[in-house]
Amino acid sequence: MSVQLRFDVANSLSLSKFEDVRQRLISLARGRISEKGVLIIEARRFRTQRANRQDAVERLVELIRKAAREPQIRHKTRATLGSKIRRLETKRRRAGTKHLRRPMPEESSG
Repeated sequence: MSVQLRFDVANSLSLSKFEDVRQRLISLARGRISEKGVLIIEARRFRTQRANRQDAVERLVELIRKAAREPQIRHKTRATLGSKIRRLETKRRRAGTKHLRRPMPEESSG
């Protein structure tokens, strides 16, 4: 038996202190949020309504936990000297292969 769980993300008092979590939750579940800001989770994986209800609640909790984690900041890194040397050596080898494929210049007898 199918179950539909609705959670009002826009007006939730439990998320009122955590505006950043609310915004991340909205972006994570953008396809499942209505225009009024209500998150709708449908569960029909199991045969019983009770199991589907439990599944829907677990999925909501997991989604909120995921939104509560702050995204990691990516720090720029530079290419190592070894990787630069390997890249240039590969380019040199490839250029040599292509050079060998060129037609031989014809000698002009004159």
